[in-house]
Amino acid sequence: MKKIGILSDTHCCWDDRYLTYFEPCDEIWHAGDIGDEYICDRLEEFRPLRAVFGNMDGMDLYMTLDEVMNFTVEDCRVMLTHIGGYPGHYKPGIRQKLIENKPDLFVCGHSHILKVMYDKDLHLLHVNPGAAGRSGIHQVRTLVRLTIDGKDIRDLEVIELADEK
Repeated sequence: MKKIGILSDTHCCWDDRYLTYFEPCDEIWHAGDIGDEYICDRLEEFRPLRAVFGNMDGMDLYMTLDEVMNFTVEDCRVMLTHIGGYPGHYKPGIRQKLIENKPDLFVCGHSHILKVMYDKDLHLLHVNPGAAGRSGIHQVRTLVRLTIDGKDIRDLEVIELADEK
């Protein structure tokens, strides 16, 4: 059983609460638009990190991170990318990658909109954790935690990061 912390679209924004909320997690996944290697370094010092580059990331992250990651946690196949879309509205090319790789869990960012949906056609859970950073169209900063137990994905939690006064 693995507890996973998921975030996206930090856009150079560091918040110590990332570590507070990801304390019980075994791994952290970042779905792109990280903004600075510093964010990756801080997260990786805390827990094992899986991260992909986003469309706003600079050459330093582009050269060290992948655009799409496919991996397995427990018995759950995962695909992680930045721009992916969502069920019925996938980015061109992503739907084909989903068909070929057959993930059980598809995680992406980019939209700054928290979205959790089950794709009945492709038999996968889609998770977009929203945006953890301050820059963008979103009104609320969010993180996601979930548990992977074998092939089961459960105990999904949405964490809202209210701005501190």
